[in-house]
Amino acid sequence: MTRDHANIASAPTPRPPSTVPHHRPYGDRMQSYTIGQAARLLGVSPDTARRWADAGRVATHRDEGGRRLIDGRDLAAFSVELAKAGGAEEDTSYTSVRNAFPGIVTAIKLGDVAAQVEIQAGPHRLVSLLTREAVEELGLEVGMEATARVKSTNVHIDRA
Repeated sequence: MTRDHANIASAPTPRPPSTVPHHRPYGDRMQSYTIGQAARLLGVSPDTARRWADAGRVATHRDEGGRRLIDGRDLAAFSVELAKAGGAEEDTSYTSVRNAFPGIVTAIKLGDVAAQVEIQAGPHRLVSLLTREAVEELGLEVGMEATARVKSTNVHIDRA
C-alpha cells in the first residue's frame, strides 16, 4: 500500500494548540513506525512484527527508501486488538527499566481542564490523568509514541 503525503510547505499554518482540539505537531502527516520500532512498542521480536505485516494483520506502506512503515493510528488500533486477544503468540517477557513503559498512545479524552491518556505498552494498558494543557504542550495524539513513567502511584507521560 502506498501513501502520498501533502507537501508540508504548502500546508496551511496551524492555529495555536490552545484553539485546536487535536493539535497535530507534524502538520498533516501522521507519525509512522518501522517494523523494528513497532515490534519494540508491541513487546515482540521484529520477526514477529514482520510476519504479522506479511499476513496483513497490520497495514504497511513503504517510504522513499523502500522501508516498510506502519501508520501510527493503525499501530495503535492493532496494539489494542492484540492486548484484547491476550497478547503476542511468542512467549516474551516485557520488562520496565526504571519504571518506564515505552508504548503507543491509543486514546485521549479531553475535558475542559483535565485529560485522560491511554498508552498500550506491549501487553500493558496504562491510563493516566493529565492536565489538558500538558497534553497540548506535549502534542500527544493517538498513534504517536510516548513513554509512561511510573513513580509511586503517579504515572507521568513523556513524549518520545
